[in-house]
Amino acid sequence: MTRVGLVVVSHSARLADGVVEVAAQMAPDVRVVAAGGTEDGGIGTDFDAVSAALGEADGGAGVVVLYDLGSARMVAEMAVESASGAVLVDAPLVEGAVAAAVAAQNGAGTAEVADAARAAANPEAEEEPAPEAEDEEEVRVTLTNEIGLHARPAALVARRMSEVDAKVTVRFNDTIADGRSVLALMALRARGGDEVRVSASGPHAAEALRAFQDLAARDFDE
Repeated sequence: MTRVGLVVVSHSARLADGVVEVAAQMAPDVRVVAAGGTEDGGIGTDFDAVSAALGEADGGAGVVVLYDLGSARMVAEMAVESASGAVLVDAPLVEGAVAAAVAAQNGAGTAEVADAARAAANPEAEEEPAPEAEDEEEVRVTLTNEIGLHARPAALVARRMSEVDAKVTVRFNDTIADGRSVLALMALRARGGDEVRVSASGPHAAEALRAFQDLAARDFDE
């Protein structure tokens, strides 16, 4: 599968590299490329570096570009205007890159990947439980990995739930999260030893619940 690529534009090469490192952990099959700093290693942005990153990240499905500060946007805009199939998004850099990477890993197109990045501006899990559907099935799962639903396990769950034709909700205490949202799952702050309630509805609800239970039983491959 050809996936949408990502470019992270920052004034700092180390910051761009760090964001890429985190996002790549969430999406092993997505091209995530850093374009940080100036040509001489200073603080700033470089048009040629961003343009080169766009070419490197594009495997044929397009590229979504994220940036940190104002002048980085200007440089990124110029590079995107000179490229084909690239989309610039206004989103929180780290959270947006993570959300976009997971969406791209799941095979989403550029518009959907860009939307995922923008939605990262409000990643909190909902405070009030949603009404349960009549055909909803539920299981209770105790997290046995030490850190619980932190970044990589949450990304693994979100990717797996996106593969199943079911609406999946994960509840912890009085908060709920969409099972396909890595940031919402992380916002639950469920740790090792905590019990979560996982509910699903739709044609493959039972499969979704089994998949979550299997991931938890494997300690999310940690």
